[in-house]
Amino acid sequence: MKKSAFVALVFSAVSGIACAQSSVLLYGIVDEGFQFNNNAGGKRQYYLASGELNGSRWGLRGSEDLGGGLKAIFVLENGFDVNTGRLGQGGLEFGRQAYVGVSGGVGTVTLGRQYDSVVDYVGPLEAGDQWAGYLGAHPADNDNFNNTNRVNNAIKFTSPTLGGFNFGGMYSLGGVAGDATRNQIWSLGGGYTNGPLILGAAYLNVRNPNVSFYGSGGTVAPATAGVPGSNLGNSPVISGYASAHMLQVIGAGASYTFGAATIGATYSNTKFKGLGDTTSGPAPLTGIAGTATLNNAEVNFRYQLTPALLLGAAYVFTKSSGVDGASGARYHQGALGVDYFLSKRTDVYMVGVYQKANGTDSTGNPAVASISQITPSSTDRQAALRFAIRHKF
Repeated sequence: MKKSAFVALVFSAVSGIACAQSSVLLYGIVDEGFQFNNNAGGKRQYYLASGELNGSRWGLRGSEDLGGGLKAIFVLENGFDVNTGRLGQGGLEFGRQAYVGVSGGVGTVTLGRQYDSVVDYVGPLEAGDQWAGYLGAHPADNDNFNNTNRVNNAIKFTSPTLGGFNFGGMYSLGGVAGDATRNQIWSLGGGYTNGPLILGAAYLNVRNPNVSFYGSGGTVAPATAGVPGSNLGNSPVISGYASAHMLQVIGAGASYTFGAATIGATYSNTKFKGLGDTTSGPAPLTGIAGTATLNNAEVNFRYQLTPALLLGAAYVFTKSSGVDGASGARYHQGALGVDYFLSKRTDVYMVGVYQKANGTDSTGNPAVASISQITPSSTDRQAALRFAIRHKF
């Protein structure tokens, strides 16, 4: 009995040391609700939709103390659809994030499927990342502020915060033999926080975006006659730009909190360069070439009416110019939101979005309203409404 007690004591002590040196956390979000689209290709649509304010997910996050101020870290994060149980991000098992790395005094280096610098430093200042979800994202999330697309094969550095400043960068290897620049992605960004003031800015550069960026999920459009299929989705805001040789995004944002209120603003310039590269994707118009540009400006406001009740409002103006500055489209979008917390981990919310379009869209047709990630309208106007519940664990 004494020998058994001694063994049990030693095992308990060793286990305690192991737990103190390393940890693994299971976490997740389940976001589900009723959604209404007043014009889905000409018809009204009523349906349940998963993961609007936050994508429904579960994940594992862990760390191990390596000594000397260093620790190994990892994240494996899965997205899923509550209504069907199917995997998100095109069917990838860990499509939201999957990386491993080392963190210490001089910063953090991680390798795997990760977020770009625009998502890290400017995205949180957009209403869509706060209380409006993907419905409140800029049209077609053309600047990726709302994190529609992830980056595969990425090496990423994040600095520690010094005097309120932090910065980071990411480089994704294209992996194409004999062409180091094909499919490569890189980004840089930085942020500053000083009490109520938050600032952020970032740059993103993507080669062959239809394949490397928009095709980074598990479902990729098949090639036809040697030309890659389009992975840009069904939104005519950008769907005509699959043949771009390069995608470039410059973004910046700021917010300031006074009392219970926070006012914010973001700006982005998105360019689809080198259109007509059929090694990147299909060109919708014969002879299309040059550069198409989208400028997005947003002002947003949120008010913490009570500790449990948040109110939000936002306005987004998007101006797209056709190839090399030709006339394009204009999109006016307004959003309102209410979020009520039943507890620290459970809340119910409502988001309403209205969009008005005019001009000529990326496909060369009269612009129709196209709220992000829902079926585009058949006219120049569209409204969407969502009532939902979100639980975090």
